[in-house]
Amino acid sequence: MNYSLFDFLQLVGALGIFIFGMKIFSEGLQKVAGHRLKGILSGMTRNRFTGVLTGFGTTAITQSSTTTTVMAVSFVNAGLLTFVQSTGVIMGANIGTTITAWMVALFGFKFQITPIALAVIGIFFAFLFSGNHRLRNIAETMVGFGILFIGLEFIKNSVPDINSNPAMFEFLQSFGEFGFLSLILFVFVGAFLTLLTQSSSAATAITLVMVFQGWIPFPIAAAMILGENIGTTVTANIAALVGNVHAKRAARFHFFFNIVGVVWMLIVIYPVLNLIDTSLMYFTGSPYSVMSGDESARINAPLAVSIFHTTFNVLNVVLLFAFVPYLIRFVEWIQPDRGGEDEFHLKHITAGTMSSPSLSIAQAQKEVQHMADIVVKMHDSVSKLLTGLEAKPEKLIAKIHKYEQATDRMEMEISDYLVSVSENTNLEHWMTERMRFMQAMINDMERIADIFYQISKLYERMLESKSQWPEAATLEIAHMMQVLGRAMEEMRSNTDKEPWLVNLRLAVQLEAEIDLLRSTYRDNHYLRLEQGDYSPRSGVIFIDMLNRLERIGDHVLNVNESAAGKRLKALRVEGQ
Repeated sequence: MNYSLFDFLQLVGALGIFIFGMKIFSEGLQKVAGHRLKGILSGMTRNRFTGVLTGFGTTAITQSSTTTTVMAVSFVNAGLLTFVQSTGVIMGANIGTTITAWMVALFGFKFQITPIALAVIGIFFAFLFSGNHRLRNIAETMVGFGILFIGLEFIKNSVPDINSNPAMFEFLQSFGEFGFLSLILFVFVGAFLTLLTQSSSAATAITLVMVFQGWIPFPIAAAMILGENIGTTVTANIAALVGNVHAKRAARFHFFFNIVGVVWMLIVIYPVLNLIDTSLMYFTGSPYSVMSGDESARINAPLAVSIFHTTFNVLNVVLLFAFVPYLIRFVEWIQPDRGGEDEFHLKHITAGTMSSPSLSIAQAQKEVQHMADIVVKMHDSVSKLLTGLEAKPEKLIAKIHKYEQATDRMEMEISDYLVSVSENTNLEHWMTERMRFMQAMINDMERIADIFYQISKLYERMLESKSQWPEAATLEIAHMMQVLGRAMEEMRSNTDKEPWLVNLRLAVQLEAEIDLLRSTYRDNHYLRLEQGDYSPRSGVIFIDMLNRLERIGDHVLNVNESAAGKRLKALRVEGQ
């Protein structure tokens, strides 16, 4: 055997260059797509058919089915996609991933593309230092494209030559002499290779090189392709481990969809391979069969594998399309919703930052909305407490305390997440601005929760001292809470909107009404004190609560202004 450890290390290094090129190429495409990627995924999934097109288009942009499926799982976890919508995206991603195989088979083996790849890098390398974000992203994409094919050429040159290493060839052949069992064995080999490289595209490229060099025959390469379709589902399942039940279901669907596809394809694999072989001979005019393993047929072997890859994934989607509802039910059965998810924890950003900063920002936006929901629930609980609608105020006060602790924790975790996103060096100005206003929103909402908790403690002191308010004071607090509730509902609605869709007119009106009520009820309070309608202790608690509720109104308006991407306070002061 004439293959040393140094030769093997060169092969590993060549694979590393290929994967690195694929990574740069993929990330560059995503940056060029920018925030439109979110629109592609969340805006074109009205039904399974459009979902398939969406998954195909997204994978064509990212050049990675793993990226698309992990993104889909993250979107389901973030509430941007439903589990049912994600099924179409996942099916489309399976078809989209075949583009890489075609690109490698057509350009990597049919042409001498290395000189072109070097020229592409030479042309675009200088633009990597451009101040124009879009131009720099395009340059990054093209440089990644060039590195990818240079890595492929290195892989081809680093794979051991059959004639010089007959012992290695005989070793591989020994595993291919078991007929159908050999196919099953190499399905596992393909899955393991994908796990090892963490890229189905890299695993496919290795398979194409092996079949081109004659190390494995066409049927074995097809079996490896089937295994790679299973291996690519593992990354999404790992990403879903820390996600919610819907994210787990999306990942499980991807796994079982591909497993079912591999099973039925193995049943009919020989007729399908023979059909592909016959068609290829007919359309290319070649007299050599790729099924025979003849050395003269090797030039068409990568093309045959690419045709099989596409045929399998397209047929799998077509044949299983009508059975998707049954597969969904099966996944829901094995991954039931236990219910009772803790509303006091983050729901949407548990899986870490996403591949695109704009998608990470969308994910954080969902958590801001979640925090707004908790603050509104807190208002409702405090309202019940102050109006005496709760028979067991002690339990309600304990619940309000839990809400307050939740908002403290959420503020820190969302803030940490936004900081990790901001560490990306390729952020556009609107992204930085959006994150700054999100920080402001969660700070104000945490302060609202603090004040509500302080109000509940004031009421607890009233109960302990057996103090009471006259009916007029109770009605005034109830009215104040009612107007504040309308303001908070408007705040909750605005936190879920894009900044340009936020209209601040109603928010400003409600804040002005809260200020007016505070002034009116404060005057009424002093009259009641003069008339001796309640004790000084009760009066102090009343005015303290009134002032705190007015401050909450200020914070609510701050949240609305941040949701709109601006601050109006300075303008209001100037206009007075």
